[in-house]
Amino acid sequence: QVRLVESGGGSVQSGGSLRLSCVVSGHTYSGFCMGWFRQFPGKERERVATLDNSDRATYVDAVAGRFTISRNFAKNTLYLQMNNLHPEDTAMYVCAADISRLRCYDHDNYFQYWGQGTQVTVSS
Repeated sequence: QVRLVESGGGSVQSGGSLRLSCVVSGHTYSGFCMGWFRQFPGKERERVATLDNSDRATYVDAVAGRFTISRNFAKNTLYLQMNNLHPEDTAMYVCAADISRLRCYDHDNYFQYWGQGTQVTVSS
């Protein structure tokens, strides 16, 4: 069974950095689509970044230029480097996997597996 476990969240001041990790178990991470999402309290989930088999990364406008998604196949791990964090980045960050597709699509329901999330809190 595929399992995703996130780590790396925490509390930082505005302008600080964090690196989130998402370890994939139960399936070899060999290039299928994976992504990071964030959940704001009382609001809908937002797609933050995705990475596909061709190393093509996409970002929501709010984080472009500040966040970088990457991966390490040898460690079966997806990362999200977050720099210059703003208070509005405060959210639960969740990773997700679409193991049936090499490309990423705009349908969140294509992601079959989701982690439990790691909390990021940015203070001003």
